[in-house]
Amino acid sequence: MMINHTQILLCLTLFLLTTAGFTQGISQEKPSEIILLHANDMHAKIENMAKLAYLADSLKRFHDNVFLVASGDNFTGNPIVDMAPDKGSPMIDLMNRCGFSVSAMGNHEFDMGQEFLHKRFLQAHFPFICSNLNASTAVIGPVKPYLILGTKSGDSIALLGLLQLDENGLPSSIPTHMMGITFVNGLSKAREYTWLKTRYGNLIALSHLGIEDDTRLADSLPQFDLIIGGHSHTLLEKPKMENGVMIVQAGSYLKYIGKTTLLISHGHIIDRRDEVIAMESLHQEKKEIRNLIDQYNSNTEFDKVVGIADKPLEGVDQLGSLMTDAVVSQTRADMAFQNKGGIRMPLLPAGNLTLRDIYKLDPFNNQIVLYSMNVAEIKSLICYGYHHEKAIDLQVSGLTYILTGDGNNQCAGVELFDKSGKPLDAHREFTVSMNSYMAAAYKFDHRDPGTTTPYTTSEALVHYLQKVKRVNYSGVRRATLGK
Repeated sequence: MMINHTQILLCLTLFLLTTAGFTQGISQEKPSEIILLHANDMHAKIENMAKLAYLADSLKRFHDNVFLVASGDNFTGNPIVDMAPDKGSPMIDLMNRCGFSVSAMGNHEFDMGQEFLHKRFLQAHFPFICSNLNASTAVIGPVKPYLILGTKSGDSIALLGLLQLDENGLPSSIPTHMMGITFVNGLSKAREYTWLKTRYGNLIALSHLGIEDDTRLADSLPQFDLIIGGHSHTLLEKPKMENGVMIVQAGSYLKYIGKTTLLISHGHIIDRRDEVIAMESLHQEKKEIRNLIDQYNSNTEFDKVVGIADKPLEGVDQLGSLMTDAVVSQTRADMAFQNKGGIRMPLLPAGNLTLRDIYKLDPFNNQIVLYSMNVAEIKSLICYGYHHEKAIDLQVSGLTYILTGDGNNQCAGVELFDKSGKPLDAHREFTVSMNSYMAAAYKFDHRDPGTTTPYTTSEALVHYLQKVKRVNYSGVRRATLGK
């Protein structure tokens, strides 16, 4: 049988076309690389945003798929952001300019109230996601439960938002700021979204549950490939592996940024690694972001001196004593209580105390609430704080107390003493003041429904310092854990 030249050329052409298609198929088999730069609990700390923007831009020059993601609590902690005329707007402006793709909802997203939060949603060039809340009839409007990130390589990344809840079934914020929103347990709700893994081949939690619940989530749902965590301010310098799930978290206040690198083939994550980058190790900044930060920081009103500290105020005992003394002075109550979680700075240095210091120490704009309470009710308040924090929680003015635990984070007893050191009169009624967060979120015995005053705790602190001029709380300790 003879084959002419035309047949030879036809066979050769078919062979080349076939092998070309085969080669192209092999090239498509190459895994896609995806980089997730992750931050959590930034709390309006904007100083390192210019470094973050430079890092993100640098990575994007060499990698096709680079995304910035946040695990919630973007607000509360810097008066430049939190006390801006349009509350929170500087933070979203900077996140937009850095190129964030998505943020989970954190409990402190609610601190500014729903109207301002809704404005931040509209301002953001990225979505906020949360699967375990329903805000369809609330001021903020519906919140997407998840986001599918599309990559230049054609892959899709499924991100599910999760939010922590306290024992009262609400996030740790001012309860009146969450009217009309319903919440459900994040660990149980996550189970309803495992279909995302089936559809897209991968599943990532953008979690504001905290490291303990992130671990529980991994134990119960190994369908998650990765949990990018927040809320607990945990610095995981190496990822935590739990039930085959990788858990990462990058501390807080944007002192660190996490860099997770994923390799994906046919939608499935076939390799994952994470590193934590200290922002102080980065020395380059994006100039236009730095200029904008400087503009936001130029508000000299916050540099106004309101008092002087003769010695540094260190730790919750000294700072909480100052804060509660200020509330007692403002309200003329018999006593005041301050929860540890509301004391947002570890130290006030000696010297001039400015408005900036006060709003960093107490950024929540909580109002003061007054109650008429007896000794048994006061003890129930102290005991709830101990159970809630698994340690001494409440700082106080107007008395001292010794709490005895039973070894299981429960009160075995509380002894209360007046300013002279005598046991508190068990037959008296006392005027007790606390912040509006405690009034709404803490479970304690009280017959009096409480009266909300027009004063905020930060206003009380400013007025107190302006009144007394100088303070010294060295060695002050009013709450003790007994043996």
